[in-house]
Formats: sequence, structure tokens, C-alpha cells
Amino acid sequence: METIQVRKERAERMKLKDKRNEALQVRVSPNQSHPENPSVNDKPSHEEIRLRAYEIYLERGGLPGNELDDWHRAEREIQKVALFKRGWNRLQQGHGPDSGDGN
Repeated sequence: METIQVRKERAERMKLKDKRNEALQVRVSPNQSHPENPSVNDKPSHEEIRLRAYEIYLERGGLPGNELDDWHRAEREIQKVALFKRGWNRLQQGHGPDSGDGN
């Protein structure tokens, strides 16, 4: 027979799993299009970083103590994705290094 403590721990794990699923469903694209100002794509929004940092926190099992590391990792990941997408879009538009236009 289960003890009350075991039931509480199981309920807590289920809450954490639900939060993880909710965070993944709500996740915002790290590279929202701003064609009028392409440099905006290199700097992620506070909300994008917050959501990714929370996902990282959940991936670590929800253990406290590494909040700043999670935040910095989220920033780096989102910036890398944005830069990759920007470079990819440039290649798709024919402005790559081999296009001969110097851009």
C-alpha cells in the first residue's frame, strides 16, 4: 500500500511533467521575422529567453541553483538559431558568398 509521502511525490512529478508539456506547447519561435530591421533577429526577446530557460530548467529535473546558467544557455541557443536562420535566408535569396554580389 502506498504511503501518503509516495503519493505526494508522484503528484509533484506529474505537476512538473504537466508544466514541461505546457512550456513546450507555448514556446515562441526564436526568430520572429522583422524584415524592416534584420538586426532585430539577432537579439532574442526577454520572453523568448525566459521560456527557453524554463524549458532548460525542466529538462534538468526542476532542480534549483542554476538559474543564471539556464538563462545564459537559453540566450546563446536562441541567438545561434536566429543567426543560422538569417544566414540561411540570405543563401535562399541568392546573397550567399558564392553569389558574386559581394554580400
